[in-house]
Amino acid sequence: MRKTIEIRLAGWLSPSAPVRFLAIVFGSGDHRTRTEDRLPPPALSSGDRLQLGSLEAEVARVLDHPRLVELVFQGTRAAIFAGLAQHGRPIQYAHVPEPLALWDVWTRIAARPVAFEAPSASFALDWRTLQAWRRREIGFATLTHAAGVSSTGDPALDLRLPFDEPYRIPECTVAQVAQAQLRGNRIIAIGTSVVRALEAAANPDGSVRAGDGIATGRIEQGTPLRVVDALLTGVHQPGESHFELLRAFADDGLLASASSALTACRYRAHEFGDSMLLNRQPLFYRR
Repeated sequence: MRKTIEIRLAGWLSPSAPVRFLAIVFGSGDHRTRTEDRLPPPALSSGDRLQLGSLEAEVARVLDHPRLVELVFQGTRAAIFAGLAQHGRPIQYAHVPEPLALWDVWTRIAARPVAFEAPSASFALDWRTLQAWRRREIGFATLTHAAGVSSTGDPALDLRLPFDEPYRIPECTVAQVAQAQLRGNRIIAIGTSVVRALEAAANPDGSVRAGDGIATGRIEQGTPLRVVDALLTGVHQPGESHFELLRAFADDGLLASASSALTACRYRAHEFGDSMLLNRQPLFYRR
């Protein structure tokens, strides 16, 4: 018997094998239902075949949570990407009434399509902003980070976020970071994904390694920050993995005060919300 499910791709299992994904499975429902209120999926087993639009995928294995599976798509890389572009949809949000199109979640400075959810801090930037920075001799460099999902809809599974995320840091970006550090300038990350990539590639002396890597584990209170001095980020809520990352920059007292002020002034949280700049507190020394 056929049943309708929703598959949310959540991570690359191997960047060198772009047909294998970590995925979260939901039962019936749509974006008007909050993720945490979505029905559980039907029971899945290894070997189950899924028809996803024009694509076929096989459940390689069900992991240690009924919503979490490893999927293998059938076909070539080109065919898989074409099928995802044609049939796939961006992750929707209950607080956004209109269905989102792909261009709605493609940030203005985006390049390779490797993220599973929009790295939304970049929505604060446009090319005029970058031009103004250049006139003021503010450097700007890019990297690639396969940002994963921000919520699974299950509190126990959310505790595992973020999943492992591949990144690539170009040589030119490493050179710009090194030059800024030599001058005593601050390194400001645009979004938590950039923090994860830079800190995962950091050497003990604060220099950054170029090339490919995998960002693993959480950045949280007590995690030493070796590279990033400040963070432009969205408004996150306590309990979220993104909020936990903020605790590496500031103590709980400051974050609680900021949360209260943001709520009182009706700042918008979640994706497509407002942004804030968080400087690393002086007591959170680079190590």
